[in-house]
Amino acid sequence: MTENRRYRLTAIAVALPTLMSATAFEAGASEPGLPQLDIATWPSQLFWLVVLFGVGYLVMAKMVTPRIGAVLEKRRQTLDGDLEKARTASADAAKTRAEYESDLEKARSNAAEFAKQAAMEATKKAEAADAKVARKLADKVASAEAALAKAKTEALANLNDVAAEAAIDAVAALAGIKTTSSQASKTASSIATKLAKQGAN
Repeated sequence: MTENRRYRLTAIAVALPTLMSATAFEAGASEPGLPQLDIATWPSQLFWLVVLFGVGYLVMAKMVTPRIGAVLEKRRQTLDGDLEKARTASADAAKTRAEYESDLEKARSNAAEFAKQAAMEATKKAEAADAKVARKLADKVASAEAALAKAKTEALANLNDVAAEAAIDAVAALAGIKTTSSQASKTASSIATKLAKQGAN
């Protein structure tokens, strides 16, 4: 159906009520009252009513309703397509989120394991360093104690010698008795031993 034919049908549908009213007015113009209530005009009114109804029905059935149906069907298909796209996008998002959470959990687990291993290695290194430092300190303390013992021994020996010489000189000066170095050393050693015992008590 061309556009010109559609316009003609529309113009006829608009003009028919006017023509029918004019015909009814001409038929009953000679008599007073409403012409549509005149029984003589009813057949023509019924005829034009049927014609107008038929034309309107044909216009609605052949032109308007198919277009509305086509628009509604297109809209339904568009909505169905959009809904399907939304469902697909939602499923993809859920899948991506699950993969992200899985990767994040793996990363956390790997980080925790790495931190644990690093802590263990650091503890081992610290223990090894502490042991090395402790060995060095023990060696130094042992060396210091040995040196101190040696120095103490030498000091005591020197002290005994000095004390023996002092005792020899003192005995010679006071009593006029001459003693030997060995006797003075023995006497000084015994006195030093007694003093050490008294200091210990």
